[in-house]
Amino acid sequence: MMIHPATAHFAMVLPVVASILGVVYLLSREEIMSKIAARATLAAALAMIAAWYTGTQAGPEIYNFLSEAGKEELREHKALGTYLAIAMGIIALIQIAGCRMRKFGLELLAIVLLIGAMATTFKQGKDGGEIVYNYGQPFKAYMIQELLNDAIKEADDADEDEAKVELYEDAIDEVMSVSQEVNAVYGNTKKADEQEDEE
Repeated sequence: MMIHPATAHFAMVLPVVASILGVVYLLSREEIMSKIAARATLAAALAMIAAWYTGTQAGPEIYNFLSEAGKEELREHKALGTYLAIAMGIIALIQIAGCRMRKFGLELLAIVLLIGAMATTFKQGKDGGEIVYNYGQPFKAYMIQELLNDAIKEADDADEDEAKVELYEDAIDEVMSVSQEVNAVYGNTKKADEQEDEE
C-alpha cells in the first residue's frame, strides 16, 4: 500500500503554515515568532523530504502501468520533487541559522525563498493530481482495452471457434491479473478479496 498520498498532503500544507508564520514574524519581529517560524520551516522541510522519499518508492510501482504521457509526467514530477526536497532543506538551514544568530537578513531571505517553494509545491501537487486522475485512474481501463483489442485481432486471424474462445479466455485472465496488480499497488487487495467473497 502506498503512503505517498498521505505524506504529500503534509508536504503541501506545512510550507503554507510555515510561510504564514514567517510573514507574521516579519511583521512582528518578535523573537518567539522567529523561533516558531524556524521550527515550522524545519517541519515543512522534513515533510517535503518524506514526500520525496515515499514518492521514490511509489513511482516504480505504477510506472509500467502508465501511458507514455503518464510516464513522462511521472519523471517530471520526480525531478521537481527532488529539487523541492533539497530546496526546503536548504531554506530550513538558512532560517534556523538566521534565528540562532539573530540575523534578520538571513531570516528574510529564507522566508522569501520559502514562499517561492510553497508556490512551487502547489504546481507539484497539481502535477501529482494529474498523474492520479488523468493517468492513474484510467490506466487500468487503457490496459484492459489494449488486451481486449489484441484478443480481437488474434481471434479474427484464428480459423477455429475453439481457438477464438481460448484467446478470449486468455485475455480475460490477463485482465484479471492486471486488475489484481493494480489493486495491490493501491492497497485495495483486501477490498478485492471481499468483493470475491460477496460474489
